[in-house]
Amino acid sequence: MVSENLDHIEERICAACERAGRDRRSVTLICVTKTKPLEMLQEAYEKGQRDFGENKVQEICRKKPELEPDIRWHMIGHLQRNKVRQLMGQTVMIHSVDSLRLAETISAEAEKAGLVMPVLIEVNAAQEESKFGVSIEETEELVRAISALRGVHIEGLMTIAPYTDDPESNRGYFARLRELAVDIGQKCIDNVSMGVLSMGMTGDFEVAIEEGATHIRVGTGIFGERIYT
Repeated sequence: MVSENLDHIEERICAACERAGRDRRSVTLICVTKTKPLEMLQEAYEKGQRDFGENKVQEICRKKPELEPDIRWHMIGHLQRNKVRQLMGQTVMIHSVDSLRLAETISAEAEKAGLVMPVLIEVNAAQEESKFGVSIEETEELVRAISALRGVHIEGLMTIAPYTDDPESNRGYFARLRELAVDIGQKCIDNVSMGVLSMGMTGDFEVAIEEGATHIRVGTGIFGERIYT
């Protein structure tokens, strides 16, 4: 199932890139593996996937030693400050930084570990009360504050758009995030680059690609519905 699903997702990515006039290589597919057994992750790996995303620190720490060492793990879920230390050396990027206090903790732990942690600022583009993330209006201020920290490097922005049956309804949020990234990028803030836009999931990743996503996070479309025990 996983192999066939990945083929289908790949076809959709390529079609979206073609519509947008983009190189397929400009889009990174992150396989979202939360609640999934190792066997399914292994199948995705054998299909050529190397970027995997998890919502929970303990899941990365549990799964990483059991799988091949060249997998690039992304922390995509809400991160509690008391879990940050466990994450050092385990992940290539933290997508969900939404406060200065969290960034300060990440920076301090990264410095202790001799690392500079790549991070994305999570933006609540749709201003949903149920979602984490800073508002669009407050994003630049947060970026400037975090940019002074030595243990992190801001790579770009991330958003989780509303769940919807109509992907087109999220196009405006993705376009706004891209515009925000361009605007901040033009300010040439030290320790900040805006090359990464992490946006789009199973239901809307094609629209996200058309609006400039560099990283899409797909779970259900690859592995099926989440498994809860």
